[in-house]
Amino acid sequence: MQLLSVSTNPANSPPTALDALLDIDHPTKMAVAKWADEQLTPTDLPTRDEQCAFWAEGWQLAADNGVLGLMVDPEFGGQGADVVTGLLWFEGLGYGCPDAGLNFALACQAWTMQPIVERFGTDEQKARYLPSLISGEKFGAFTITEPDSGSDSFAMSTTCARNDDGAYILNGTKAFVTMAPEADVFVVFATNNPALGSWGVTTFLVDANTPGLTVSANRPKMGLRTTPFADVTFDDCIVPETQRVGPDGAGASIFTSAMEAERAFVLAFQIGAMERQLDDAVGFARNRQQFDKPIGDFQAVSHRLADMKLRHESSRLLLYKAAGLAIEGKPSMEAAALAKIQASEASIASSVDAILTHGARGYVTEFGVERNLRDVAGGVIYGGTSDIQRNIVARMLGL
Repeated sequence: MQLLSVSTNPANSPPTALDALLDIDHPTKMAVAKWADEQLTPTDLPTRDEQCAFWAEGWQLAADNGVLGLMVDPEFGGQGADVVTGLLWFEGLGYGCPDAGLNFALACQAWTMQPIVERFGTDEQKARYLPSLISGEKFGAFTITEPDSGSDSFAMSTTCARNDDGAYILNGTKAFVTMAPEADVFVVFATNNPALGSWGVTTFLVDANTPGLTVSANRPKMGLRTTPFADVTFDDCIVPETQRVGPDGAGASIFTSAMEAERAFVLAFQIGAMERQLDDAVGFARNRQQFDKPIGDFQAVSHRLADMKLRHESSRLLLYKAAGLAIEGKPSMEAAALAKIQASEASIASSVDAILTHGARGYVTEFGVERNLRDVAGGVIYGGTSDIQRNIVARMLGL
């Protein structure tokens, strides 16, 4: 049952990017934030963060309430919402739910894995996978990074050779795969000839129980510790032709198309978290007394909070600019790259400012302030590093 729906927009019409941008308290966003605050605020988050434990119940609750099916075609059980509504929902999740690992996992499946199936999969593939993915029955994962190919995505060594029956034999290893320990199906990019670079890459849907596919143990990390990460190895893993997504050699174009604006959209939850972080810091600065007055009265503190506000607003602006361009079918790669740089780097700077504002309370684990810094640090890496985003912008400038 979906307790939340696109009807959280009271006008019953899709919001535009400008609507979302000009109304920081947009009703859709605030409705989701209220729901997430009430339903997705686990009391055991510090323990799960320490133990790198995924919150499966929270995932299922989000799925039951339509989060994963929000932007999926109603034909497959989704709500068919537009991009702006999706961003408002994930902003609301980030504001209301403090489990950044859960939010990140939901965002990865909703913005990267599922769209590849829906946009490029066959009718049979979509019918087979999408209903169970959006219901929470199955988990999906997206694999492209390898131990020796990170930013150079298409310099991959995972191979896909055809056998006499027309099936593909996959060999190689994918690294740092979000949700790999939980995944039931993987989107996999492999090459039939590494010398061809991007021209040799093909995309597949590979079930986790396919013989020859193994998943490593969860890899502990600095932040987003409640999102499982692992390596996925293919050892003579036979994948039938019916599991290929798109034509042979179309993998690079599928990846590039799927990630043009989505590289920024994945960070919508983080922008929501920035707003919650700012509200918490402002509340603390109003009430914390030093030298017989609130610390917010000191210019050093108030300017720090003003900088946090500036970073949050500018991140939202660039995010919804990228969304507006994508919706209108205009090139959005540069805007998305700028949005990703801004949101990821601003989140780190504001997390440091939040720690400074809270003082010792910001540094110790007990109060959860320092966890924000650990959770956002990965944003300058996943989805393309800040260096890669700056390369994109420089190329768009003609350099």
